Amino acid sequence: MGQPKRKEKSAEAPEAEVRPGEPPSADASKRPEGLSLRGWAVLGAVALALNLPLLHYFLVRGRPEATLTVPHREDFADPATVERNFWSTGGHWRVVNGELLSPGVKNNPLWLKAPLPDNVAVELDARSMSPEGDIKVEIFGDGSDHASGYVFIHGGWNNSLSVIARLDEHGTPLSRLQQDAQRVAIERRLPSAGLVETGVFKRDTRMRVEARPFPVKIGQTYRWRIERRGSLLRWLIDGQPFMEFDDPFPLKGPGHDRFGFSSWEAQLYFDNLKVEPL
Repeated sequence: MGQPKRKEKSAEAPEAEVRPGEPPSADASKRPEGLSLRGWAVLGAVALALNLPLLHYFLVRGRPEATLTVPHREDFADPATVERNFWSTGGHWRVVNGELLSPGVKNNPLWLKAPLPDNVAVELDARSMSPEGDIKVEIFGDGSDHASGYVFIHGGWNNSLSVIARLDEHGTPLSRLQQDAQRVAIERRLPSAGLVETGVFKRDTRMRVEARPFPVKIGQTYRWRIERRGSLLRWLIDGQPFMEFDDPFPLKGPGHDRFGFSSWEAQLYFDNLKVEPL
């Protein structure tokens, strides 16, 4: 009889031979060593850089400087007035030939260091030197953040639309909110289709009133007047009614008591600011 065949070795890979005095080879399943002190420092620096906007938000928000009182006027004859009487998170705001220049500051308003009364009138001259128009100011904001109050935009969106925006210049149009209120009233058989009664409009609602009265003419100076009495915001240009909005929940008090010039990409000029209580 023949000799029984020896069993074949397993097909598994043979173990690596370790020679005396030679360190074992790296094992793929072995955990990598932790970061070095320098590695942690680099990682921390990157995390800090990424979170600077958030840190700025928490450190600055709610603490705008107030060194002025209302009534107040500015004719921008003195270039130092920008640093003395205003504050901004960014943008190269400056006085040029007796006017305030807003050179496309990407929604970094220049806030006046004066708390506003609930009922107030703000007048100013405004001129756009860009074909897109887009003249913009903010009122009843927090003195730090864009769109923290109402945003007034003449000739926005490539000179096609003007708005009074509440907390968000891209918010829901008032006309759509009114349609939603009608639908809710019908579905719930409510006696009123009011925005507040149907629950469509709340204290934190982000919305805007839209209109197309006339576009901005490049190089033309407009005289604005924005006023609020009670809950009614009225906007006049060159003495003529332009737009208005009756806010069911007026933005007022601390956090909603500052005025600011603003812009996106358009080159704007402002002058002859007058702020007075009503």
